[in-house]
Amino acid sequence: MSKRDKYKRLVTFISAVMIMGILAGMFAFVWYKYYSENIILPFYRRGNWVLIGVYAVMTAVFFKAYGGFKLGYLKKTDMLYSQLISMVCVNVIAYFLISLIGRDFMKWMPILELTVADFAVLTIWTFITGKIYFMIYPPRRLIILYGSHQAASLVMKMSQRVDKYMICESVDISEDSEKIKELILKYEGVIICDIPADMRNDYVKFCFENSVRAYIAPKISDIIIRGADDIRLFDTPLMLCRNYGLGFEQRLCKRIFDIIFTLIVLIPALPIMLICALCIRLYDGGPVLYKQTRLTIDEKEFQVYKFRSMIVDAEKNGIPQLCTEADDRITPVGKFLRKCRLDELPQLFNILKGDMSVVGPRPERPELSDEYKKEMPEFGYRLKVKAGLTGYAQVTGVYDTSPYDKLKMDLMYIENYSLRMDLQIILMTIKTMLFPGKTNAETDIISAPEEHENNRKEDTE
Repeated sequence: MSKRDKYKRLVTFISAVMIMGILAGMFAFVWYKYYSENIILPFYRRGNWVLIGVYAVMTAVFFKAYGGFKLGYLKKTDMLYSQLISMVCVNVIAYFLISLIGRDFMKWMPILELTVADFAVLTIWTFITGKIYFMIYPPRRLIILYGSHQAASLVMKMSQRVDKYMICESVDISEDSEKIKELILKYEGVIICDIPADMRNDYVKFCFENSVRAYIAPKISDIIIRGADDIRLFDTPLMLCRNYGLGFEQRLCKRIFDIIFTLIVLIPALPIMLICALCIRLYDGGPVLYKQTRLTIDEKEFQVYKFRSMIVDAEKNGIPQLCTEADDRITPVGKFLRKCRLDELPQLFNILKGDMSVVGPRPERPELSDEYKKEMPEFGYRLKVKAGLTGYAQVTGVYDTSPYDKLKMDLMYIENYSLRMDLQIILMTIKTMLFPGKTNAETDIISAPEEHENNRKEDTE
């Protein structure tokens, strides 16, 4: 580790404290100038300070949830999107809080002007701090250790972040191990992708011994082990993989949360759903909704509700077809609905019925699930929980993320489930709706069966 790396967290912390101070100061200015003396019972000094403190805490919470503090981790544009959404949420809540304190709807223009000013400050701040951070911490020089051509896809993805990673060399696992270790020591880190498990363990230990960063593409078994509990009953360490999804208490809390959240969301969602239905009907006169058989927990079948985004009789030949982003069966109205995820809104009623959860793996069609399981027997693992309206794979991946990568992300969610994680995924879903992600380049698409077969062989070695 270089001397500069030791202070990386301190640099990001100082940056976060400074921007929180600026934003809280801007709110304080607006509060004192437009609101503090206009409420029925004005606060004394401490009351004003408490309100400003509450605003700062809310800002920090939303920044944390959306990734607004991830300087040097997210792209500058992604971090800016996160910060802007955070400020809209915080200022809307702040306005209603001020109105509640004032016992009347207060003037909204100062809050709107504050939001615009926040946008300007955050834009300038993000690009200045991004440049400074890049100067202090240039992209890491890495070497990739690979076992098959599948590693090329990962290289393509990581090459999109030239601000963070610089892949300088690649080496095949068939090379002499001593030569590989010499090469690893020349760089700041190594990417280990798609190599046999015994070799991977050897190189991971070598990196640990020499304090070299190791970026590892995980296998299914790795993700399951990451969710294990420690057993401290003996003087020999044990790890317990429970392997049954969520416990009774977790399922109960999740179900209560699903019902409360859905009932609240339906209030603003119903007018939007009405507009969507009207647009679909006016476009081609066809049905607004369609039902389709999907799978949920324990592979139980249910009828999912969606707004129709394709032409009528899109599968009149009776053969299930995966939809692509450029699918000519998608109508212009449907394309917009899909891009903003509005076609999924009728599934709120599936959640109330108990077929689905707000957050979970997306429900798959039985026919396609059977096809996936021919090459990926683990594909059924994702249904140890209820299917979800949104999920970790949806807010982390892109439209054409491979099924195998989505499977791994779904398992990460199951093995690390918490109510806090559900709330964070819901907030990230709003960001995804407002700023839809890009797809992988055509050369970047992974062939799921081939990649799975390589990883499955390694797991059994």
